[in-house]
Amino acid sequence: QVQLVESGGGLVQAGGSLRLSCAASGRTFSSYIMGWFRQVPGKEREFVADISRSGGKTYYTDSVKGRFTIVRDNAKNTVYLQMNNLKPEDTAVYYCADSTVVNFTDGPLTSTQYDYWGQGTQVTVSS
Repeated sequence: QVQLVESGGGLVQAGGSLRLSCAASGRTFSSYIMGWFRQVPGKEREFVADISRSGGKTYYTDSVKGRFTIVRDNAKNTVYLQMNNLKPEDTAVYYCADSTVVNFTDGPLTSTQYDYWGQGTQVTVSS
């Protein structure tokens, strides 16, 4: 069965860094677009970043551009989210997800276009 397992979350001070990992199993990792979303209680899940099957194309939400980097290692079936210069407003549960959508040229995918989701990892940034 398909499994996505996030790790790497934690508590960090503002200005610090974290690297999230999402390990995938159960199907051919390189065949899927991968994305990161985040959610705070009482709010909708928010797109953060996503990456094409080869890793050559990426999209980011404006609030993280220049601070976050999404990369993937298809040999390790893992997608990463490097988060630098973290801010308190980055505090959320972060989820990874995969998608079978073919077209990835018109911008980031929406949450409804993703098929499987991980259980999430908490990121807390203190001021």
